[in-house]
Amino acid sequence: MWEWRNIYRGMLMGASDVVPGVSGGTIAVVLGIYDRLIEAVNGFFSKEWKTHLKFLLPLGIGVVIAIGLMANLIEWLFEHYPGPTQFFFLGLIIGVLPYLVHKGDVKHKFKWNHYLLLLLGAGLVASMALFQTTESDVMQNLTMSDYLLLFFSGWIASSAMILPGISGSFILLIIGVYTTITSAISDFRIDIIAVVGVGILCGIVVMSKIVKFFLENYTSGTFAIIIGLVIGSVFVIFPGVPDSATLMVISVLAFIFGLLAAWLLGRVEYK
Repeated sequence: MWEWRNIYRGMLMGASDVVPGVSGGTIAVVLGIYDRLIEAVNGFFSKEWKTHLKFLLPLGIGVVIAIGLMANLIEWLFEHYPGPTQFFFLGLIIGVLPYLVHKGDVKHKFKWNHYLLLLLGAGLVASMALFQTTESDVMQNLTMSDYLLLFFSGWIASSAMILPGISGSFILLIIGVYTTITSAISDFRIDIIAVVGVGILCGIVVMSKIVKFFLENYTSGTFAIIIGLVIGSVFVIFPGVPDSATLMVISVLAFIFGLLAAWLLGRVEYK
């Protein structure tokens, strides 16, 4: 049976992947489909590929729709209301932590080494806030080396996207190709979209196999790292304290709305 409900789930994931600092993997956790997503990507290359295709195709359609239609909206929000927008996603990210703690059964299964892994994961992502993210101009007159850069940028970014807490868009910012790729989407540059798209697919396939292996064989340790990655992303996306009372009120409301969105999505999906 085709899971057409995944179209809206994919739209939420795609919209989040446009935002530097927010991970589509985090949204997958909020929606309660992270484990299924990893299973479906791996199962697509098995005899049961038709079953997994019915899960993945609607999800992919939603992601493409969101990236194509919502990229401009997200860009507009960040241009005119950067602080409140980041506080909304901050609330969304923090809102997923109780589910992760419950899913990983932290209270009963975590030992000192798991907390160490959690701290390492948080430190890894939080340190990304120190990276230089000044964007270069849109790449013109692309050479073969430029296409290779775009391919491996897509590969690396998608590997990050599938991990909760690590933003693929932020990785693209660090590499310096974020503007080139978003402009290619807006201008419908088929060559760039195709090269980056193939890189993204390769990265998702490889990283999903790695995540599946560790979830099956080192469950508590994997959840410890994932929780750490999500906590670390809070430091990356935190925009700082608003500099006016009005902006403070708007930002707090946006943060609360983000928390509520995570809670509501969780209640709807887990039913």
